[in-house]
Amino acid sequence: MRYEGRVFRPPSEARSLIVQATIGCAHNKCTFCSMYKEKKFRIRKLDDILEDLNSAREYYKNIKRIFLADGDALILKTEDLLIILQHIKRIFPECERIGIYATPKDILNKSLNDLKVLKDNGLGIMYMGIESGNEDILNKITKGVDRKTMIKAGEKAKESGIKLSVTLISGLGGKDYIKEHAMDSAKVINEINPDYVGLLTLMMEEDTELYNDYIEGNFELLSPEEVMIETKLFIENLNVKNCVFRSNHASNYISLKGTLNDDKDRLLNEIDEALKEDIYKPEGLRGL
Repeated sequence: MRYEGRVFRPPSEARSLIVQATIGCAHNKCTFCSMYKEKKFRIRKLDDILEDLNSAREYYKNIKRIFLADGDALILKTEDLLIILQHIKRIFPECERIGIYATPKDILNKSLNDLKVLKDNGLGIMYMGIESGNEDILNKITKGVDRKTMIKAGEKAKESGIKLSVTLISGLGGKDYIKEHAMDSAKVINEINPDYVGLLTLMMEEDTELYNDYIEGNFELLSPEEVMIETKLFIENLNVKNCVFRSNHASNYISLKGTLNDDKDRLLNEIDEALKEDIYKPEGLRGL
């Protein structure tokens, strides 16, 4: 196996074989993200990708999951993705799921039929970073797409039958956008009704624009209590069905997991337990 630079994958792909189909991220402008800053985006040669898969087959006896990296491997031509998926199916018959990062633009650039064909050939899950449902925050972080585009892409992914996992980031709007970030993000999730929602907590990364804003005093990080309040507002405003919710990443202050809306009350009670000392709530947010 050959890897270039740092390799990233979703938490649920921790035990997966990771194969780089692309190097870096085609957008690579998000102000909070340092994941691919040292890389210049390019699509790897198809022969090199297949060769890596062959090499892995010789080394590993049992591969249950495979994840296609880097940042937006769905950008590959559909015919090339099909060759990769069919090769995986041929040499890894035991593989149960193939996952991929997908930006909203990647999803919208594929026809619905293309996505359905990819599903039929083994693509089991797509991971899409929403980050926030608030337009001001999306503009500030240079996400490159608006909330309508997020929703449209999410709906298309769901219609294709491929499982959709989306991520949001607590605290991404700073202290000025606690309510807006929580409530607008919930509205986007309600429109899409994804299969999975992952809620991470903002972690400052050096060599990012947001980190520089923080150092210069132009961005205020949320306290742990404010993150919990924002999370509570988010969950309170969710109205989804059979959506697996996870906020149990290393970045999160408390571990929350359940299925929404079935476990909403329990999750809110767990947050209330963490916030039972009202004195710790920031002024102006007490009593929420």
